Amino acid sequence: MVDDHSSLGFETRAIHVGQQPDPRTGSVIVPIYQTSTYAQDGVGGLREGEYEYSRTANPNRTALEQALAALEGARHALAFGSGMAATDALLRTMLRPGDHLVLGDDAYGGTFRLIDKVLTEWGVTYDVARLSDVDAVRAAVRPETKAIWCETPTNPLLGIADIAVLAQVAHTSGAKLIVDNTFATPYLQTPLDLGADVVLHSTTKYLGGHSDVVGGAVVTNSDELREKLFFLRNTAGAVPGPFDAWLTLRGVKTLAVRMERHCDNAERVVEALRAHPKVGTVYYPGLPEHPGHEVAAKQMRRFGGMISFTHVDGEQAALDVADGTSLFILAESLGGVESLIEHPGRMTHASTEGSTLQVPADLVRLSVGIESGEDLVADLRTALD
Repeated sequence: MVDDHSSLGFETRAIHVGQQPDPRTGSVIVPIYQTSTYAQDGVGGLREGEYEYSRTANPNRTALEQALAALEGARHALAFGSGMAATDALLRTMLRPGDHLVLGDDAYGGTFRLIDKVLTEWGVTYDVARLSDVDAVRAAVRPETKAIWCETPTNPLLGIADIAVLAQVAHTSGAKLIVDNTFATPYLQTPLDLGADVVLHSTTKYLGGHSDVVGGAVVTNSDELREKLFFLRNTAGAVPGPFDAWLTLRGVKTLAVRMERHCDNAERVVEALRAHPKVGTVYYPGLPEHPGHEVAAKQMRRFGGMISFTHVDGEQAALDVADGTSLFILAESLGGVESLIEHPGRMTHASTEGSTLQVPADLVRLSVGIESGEDLVADLRTALD
């Protein structure tokens, strides 16, 4: 392992931190430790002082966690079996019955479903606020507020929140700021550096990057939170398997180069969409007219590979476009090397229907992959025409 990585570039950390050559064979890639248990040197004597049972710890998970912590500039990272498992563990660790949460008005549908349908039955309350409106956030905070849940950019409307300002609001009220950094990834944005207390990832998306593994992670500088999360994860068992951790770490190695291509292609697609007569509003923080563009330019390296847009002819036309592409695959999820298209209102955000988080019926969401940008533009034009 690279012991002192503070001076290393992002790309170097992604490839080397936690990933030293195997001391026995010299393998330059961390081997897959596909084991459930470990031999002990006597009763209670752990070899290398660390591993006894793979629900508690596994070398592949350790390597992934060390890499993720290094990329976010954090002391600790904990990997989970899915992004929602990470979300559930984090909220159950930070909140208790009677506590209150402020949730963004454009949150991921799965996060909303967990809070609205599960945590409320446990006695947690929440209010929804537009996180780009600081006064609205302050108004939503109560004496019992323990956390503000922030996505930036948001899913699916690509809204932008000022992480540093939200951190100040949270800390003034005695609350913590949680940032879901899935869309941006640590390559484009590091929320802990901006004052956030906790970062969450669905590692299924850009970190894994190949649509072949499901996972999640929580990243923090808090020793206390890390210990509580580690205890809950070990107790409840929401862990990724060794191969899942290995696949995710494989994806992390190429995150920087992939994100650059995602961003390049997204910019080309945005320009094509803006010029098309059937496209209404294009949601992309890289556009100068985007209301969060200035904040995004301040806290992000680039603007990402996610785009949403509305169709001027309404919901059915949006559905037809989502079903009419050939290179853009109609599927949920995002962040893979291949381009995906979906209708949030009928797919990823169906759980928000009838709530304050309901998304526009004429909205289409794109996860722009790393194919030829010219081919992707042609595919969308064909579907729109």
